[in-house]
Amino acid sequence: MQLHGKTVVITGAACGIGRGLAHRFADEGARIVCADVDVDGARSVAKDIGGHAQECDVSTEESTLALIETVEGQIGPIDLFCANAGILTLGGMDVPNLDWDRTWKVNVMSHVWAARHVIPRMIARGGGYFLATASAAGLLNQPGAAPYAVTKHAAVGFAEWLALTYKNDGIRVSVLCPQAVRTDMIDGHEESVASIDGVMEPLDVAQSCVDAIQAERFLVLPHEQVLGYMHSKSTDYDRWIDGMSKLNQKYIGDT
Repeated sequence: MQLHGKTVVITGAACGIGRGLAHRFADEGARIVCADVDVDGARSVAKDIGGHAQECDVSTEESTLALIETVEGQIGPIDLFCANAGILTLGGMDVPNLDWDRTWKVNVMSHVWAARHVIPRMIARGGGYFLATASAAGLLNQPGAAPYAVTKHAAVGFAEWLALTYKNDGIRVSVLCPQAVRTDMIDGHEESVASIDGVMEPLDVAQSCVDAIQAERFLVLPHEQVLGYMHSKSTDYDRWIDGMSKLNQKYIGDT
């Protein structure tokens, strides 16, 4: 897909990767709708790029549906939906149920709800594109952050399901799986295991997405090392677990 002239919705667009996507896609000539629970932040980004802003709380299906209906009714048919909003929840089995539930809703169900309401519209028009922001943690794992790792695995799995289920209906899907990116999410965690291969800038991550969308490539890996880690995981799972256990001890300890 070429982005010029396309209508693009980006959730979590007020900052971080979402802000980078908005700026980079706008540079390609796309019409951008910046959606975020932080509507003032979304408006600021939209003002910078000549786009539109909409308030959206992706942790509820009602808000996600309202976003899609507003954009389609007032701006135009959505060509590309970027399910980008996400949260980092640290901890393991001790994480309270309410925090697990919120992480699940934001990192997984927000993708399900968006796809449920936008993909049938895209199919009726002959096709469209869905970009899901997951994480390298969804392909590998994340020591010290069980809710994050588990939900990002689920986000990757759902993106795979969308891609294989609707390919013949003209739907293309990409899933973004970076390691550490310079966003509010890593504030105070710049030396974490996710940063082991360096911290990327949001605009560089956004460029990787542009390249993948233009090539209609499913997996977006801004940190190229992740492909090697995936290969190691798939060829010798036990050895990979041993290596990850050592990383866990180095960065997390026994907690």
